[in-house]
Amino acid sequence: MTLRLSRSIVGEAEAEAVRRVIVEDGYLGIGAETRRFEEELAAWLGVERWQIITANTGTAALTLAVDSLLPDRHTGRPPKILVPSLTFVASFQAITAAGCRPVACDVLPETGTIDLADAEKRLDGDVIAIMPVHYASNPWQIDEVYDFARRKGLRVIEDAAHAFGCRHQDKKIGSFGDLICFSFDGIKNITCGEGGCLVAFDRQCAARAADARLLSVEGDTQSRFAGTRTWDPDVKRQGWRFHLSNIMAAIGRVQLSRLDGEFIPARRALYDRYAQGLAGLADLRLLRTDPQDFIVPHILPVRILNGRKDAFKAALAAQDIPTGVHYKPNHWLTFFRESGQLPLPACEQLFGELVTLPLHPGLSMDDVDEVCRAARAALA
Repeated sequence: MTLRLSRSIVGEAEAEAVRRVIVEDGYLGIGAETRRFEEELAAWLGVERWQIITANTGTAALTLAVDSLLPDRHTGRPPKILVPSLTFVASFQAITAAGCRPVACDVLPETGTIDLADAEKRLDGDVIAIMPVHYASNPWQIDEVYDFARRKGLRVIEDAAHAFGCRHQDKKIGSFGDLICFSFDGIKNITCGEGGCLVAFDRQCAARAADARLLSVEGDTQSRFAGTRTWDPDVKRQGWRFHLSNIMAAIGRVQLSRLDGEFIPARRALYDRYAQGLAGLADLRLLRTDPQDFIVPHILPVRILNGRKDAFKAALAAQDIPTGVHYKPNHWLTFFRESGQLPLPACEQLFGELVTLPLHPGLSMDDVDEVCRAARAALA
């Protein structure tokens, strides 16, 4: 196809950063380059250095966040976490990987984000946290989520995989809250090739996560950052090989330097062009979001109404325009079928309407105009 739904935006600067690590540093695992990336992320977000724990994927960051809330040993029923069913399966997999149970919640049809009234119906004594997902880069009602969590005695794990660079009420996502997880995979707002990050506002959780990403060898992160190893280790908790390598960190450092001046303006301008080009279509709706100058759109899902989704996708495919569907509800997946004990009508309805259009900084305005013309023709 002539257009790409999404793609990595990398070039000579990222290639030179990788060359430097390979040729000049020579150590490819977690080390000084990873430490520098964490320092730069902390400075960009305006948080303390100890709050940043990078990982090899966004899913790993979510797993570390969930695990950091758990006692060293727990018995009886697994703890539960409230999570919207309309999300990438990574959200659910991270919960079960850490030994907890996801509780699938319904979403708001205008935003695709968690419906707190529905979440409240699913509360019981085993629920320890809520995981709002900033679907399509939208931290919708995040203040209400934190208020809900305080009233119910829950922790908050933000799945902010789509939302790096976004703001809420002029505060950067990741600069406030409880536990916030970003993804830096190949098509996100910045990429490390593969990567992720946990921002923790709890020192105990941060320390646990920093160790857990290196097999829970106590203090090994600081040893690696100093260029040494822990040769007399102790391990008291479950751990994983979830660390971010120097090579991936080198790519991430270049990408972070490009975010404010290049990626954020490009993504917002492309979204604005789409909004203008798709305005007035009776059977197409953009999702409702926080103010657009606070959003850095990662994907562009639209609602195709009145049962026209499949025909719309087919019409665009005939014009060599790729589309996607973000996402199939997790409570429909075999492994997570039991997570939805009550109906989730809004989530299921929205899945029947959602179509994702191409969006990434490699698109031109002419590309967007072409997609809009095809969309208008398909719905004429």
